[in-house]
Amino acid sequence: MRVGVVDIGTNSMRLLITDGIVEVGRWVEVTGLGRGVDATGELAEDALERTLATLGRFGERMDGASVVRRAAIATSATRDAANREEFLDRAASALGTRPDVIPGEREGALAFAGASAELDDTPHVVSDIGGGSTEFVTADGATSIDIGSVRLTDRILTERPARPGDLARAQDHVRALFRDVTAAGSLVGVAGTWTSLAAIDLDLPSYDRLRVHHHRMTRSSLSRITARLAGMSVEETAEIPSLDPARAPVILAGSVVARCVMDTVSADTTLISEHDTLDGLARELLDLT
Repeated sequence: MRVGVVDIGTNSMRLLITDGIVEVGRWVEVTGLGRGVDATGELAEDALERTLATLGRFGERMDGASVVRRAAIATSATRDAANREEFLDRAASALGTRPDVIPGEREGALAFAGASAELDDTPHVVSDIGGGSTEFVTADGATSIDIGSVRLTDRILTERPARPGDLARAQDHVRALFRDVTAAGSLVGVAGTWTSLAAIDLDLPSYDRLRVHHHRMTRSSLSRITARLAGMSVEETAEIPSLDPARAPVILAGSVVARCVMDTVSADTTLISEHDTLDGLARELLDLT
């Protein structure tokens, strides 16, 4: 049976089509759905239009691939938006299924299921850094904090290169939000922020998910990346060969959150995984859980 699953994030839209053995395809498009929602409380119309156009293409891909079962989840930005019902109605028409707005804890559990399926029995902490929230997930449960690459950009890191003092303020802000997190274990990073940082760390000529998958990124490497990004304009960041240019405005904030995650769980390295919430959701539809 072939399934199609969609993750409607704060920054990016993602689609996976698989039968559990053969991965037909995996697609990602950055639409910035949640940019500004932290301040306005609503999804902006231009972001809605970009997102719905992408979801329309995803729906067509699932139709063309003869998907038998499909599901979609919507996360932080949609959870917080006053106009979410209008968006969900329009998204349902585009996708052929109405997205399920899930809490951060459910989002984290799906990420853990997707990432941990191929790992050993060592205790792991799966970190999913999104645009609007960050999840810390262990086998015992998930903690979701309402900060991510888009929210931190909107709140503090609005200028690029970063203004003097802004980087330290951003780090202090995130650390304060993470102060009650008690997750412990070997750190695994999933989703676009972690995978993009891994590609930069590897100095890839273009994004290569096979090279990124199971790359180990050190704390010192991440610190160097953050310092480099802090000194660059958005335009200069967009020219990094392995980075999706649409991520350029928010990747500095993502790197700050990532460093704070490593500090919070006292990790010297992060194992990067290309398997995440999409894989967890697909496993549910395929009854592989």
